[in-house]
This record gives sequence, C-alpha cells and structure tokens, in this order.
Amino acid sequence: MARTFDIEPLAGTTFGAVVRGMKVAILDDAGWRDLYAAWLKYALLVFPGQHLKRDEQIAFAKRFGALEFEMAALSNVKSDGTLRQEKDNDDMMKILKGNMGWHADSTYMPVQAKGAVFSAEIVPGAGGQTGFADMRAAYDALDAGRKAKVERLAAHHSLHYSQSKLGHQTKKQDGEYSGYGLHDGPVPLRPLVKTHPETGRKSLLIGRHAHNIPGMDKAESERLLQELVDFACQPPRVYHHDWTAGDAVVWDNRCLLHQATPWDMTQPRVMWHSRIAGDPRSEAALGVTAVSAAASG
Repeated sequence: MARTFDIEPLAGTTFGAVVRGMKVAILDDAGWRDLYAAWLKYALLVFPGQHLKRDEQIAFAKRFGALEFEMAALSNVKSDGTLRQEKDNDDMMKILKGNMGWHADSTYMPVQAKGAVFSAEIVPGAGGQTGFADMRAAYDALDAGRKAKVERLAAHHSLHYSQSKLGHQTKKQDGEYSGYGLHDGPVPLRPLVKTHPETGRKSLLIGRHAHNIPGMDKAESERLLQELVDFACQPPRVYHHDWTAGDAVVWDNRCLLHQATPWDMTQPRVMWHSRIAGDPRSEAALGVTAVSAAASG
C-alpha cells in the first residue's frame, strides 16, 4: 500500500522530520510500519495539528512498546489551576529548571527509556521550545583519537546529581513533584558510547545526569563530560521546536538528547509526556554502584 502521508526532513540538521497528512490516532498497520521505519531513520518525528486526547496519546505511545509511565504533565500550572510562582522555587519548579539542561530520559534508572511521545496543550506566547540533539552525528564528528578515548569510558547517571548542581535538596521533597527518579540506592553505570539496538549506529551517551567516570578524578570527569556536551550540542546537530498547541512529537531516547528552554512563567505552559520503556536486553546499565542518593550528588 502506498504511503498516505508526507515526511519532510528538517532543514539544516542531521536528523528529524515533519510528518504531515495523517492523524496518529487512526494510523493503520501499513502506515505504522512506514512511520516506525522513518522514526529509526530520523530519530525525531514532528506531527503538527494532532490535538491528542489522553487515551489517544497513550495508545500511540504504546505502539512503540511498553510504557515506563503512561502520561505526566510538565507544566507551570498547578493542579488547582493557578500558576506556579518562579520565585517560590518549589520542587516542581526545580525539576522544570533542571530539564533545561541537555539530557536523555531515565539514564538514572536501571533501564534507560526507549523514547517518548510529547504533546502541547497550552503554549506561551514566546519561548518554551524543546531542543533536541543528535548524538549519532556527534559521535561521527569526533576525531579518531577522541573516539578511541570515549569508547573505553563509562559514567554514572543520577538525577540526584544533576538536580544538586542547581542547589536542589532532593532528599527533602516539598511539593507536587512525584519524586520519580529520586530514589535511594544503586547508581547506574553506562558507557559513553552506545550502539543502537535496531540500527547499529553508535552515539554518545552523555548529558546532565552523567558524572563520576571511573578512573578519573571528579574535576577531570566533569571537564570531559562538559566538553563532550558542548561539542555535541551544536549546529547542525541540534533542532529547537517552536510549539503550537496541538503539536506532538516522538523521539528516540537511545540516540538523542533533549532540553527544555526558558519562557515567561507568568504565562501557562502545559505539555504531556508519555515515556516508552527501554528493552532491558539493550538499555540496562552496565552495572550499578551502591552509592546512596545523598552521596551521589
């Protein structure tokens, strides 16, 4: 059957495409196979004008695999409808600010996420883009010496660590944030170079949760990891999506980093995140280090 939708690669980038002429909520099996192949190729697919209902978003996300969680709001709007005050800097605000650093989802969990579906319900008048960065192209762009170095290395990943860099006292929950990822116990160890289980392409696995490379002192480890992020997250390997209400995206968390960007938080922003669980055969950590949550920061 001929494909009934259009896939337009994003201009000026190494990844990503916009998909037009279809509704993800009513995609047939033949269309789904074409879409999944495009997702593996481009790693990020953008779907304008979807206006997904809760059950539609969850059902679409489940086509990619089992879900780590079905749906969570990323928003400065409280459950009572009032706006979260930036000056109050509660736990949820600290998480929103933390998400503005480049990262991959659930690298701090025993199994890294496969991907995510993300949709926009309410968007501010300016700002609030979501950025994505292609870690496949970043790895490819490394010189031979740097490739050889990073392929021998691994790093620990911890949400306690990344939030502590912002002064977030993660052991003292004070608000609406569920605490997801802020568990006590072992800290996953993950290689700096990851091989995609479906495409075979290598990519860098770095971002704000990564720290404490075994065999390096803390300063050297932090310096190398920051150098890699600074190198990797540069044009043409980045794309920042300007949201319109009703947009949806799905990204491959196994080879992309992403980040939130600032907006005027006197304006509401309501986004919905469905996280696709990783396959333990390919997304499990190399191992874990029995470091307490308090010590991992």
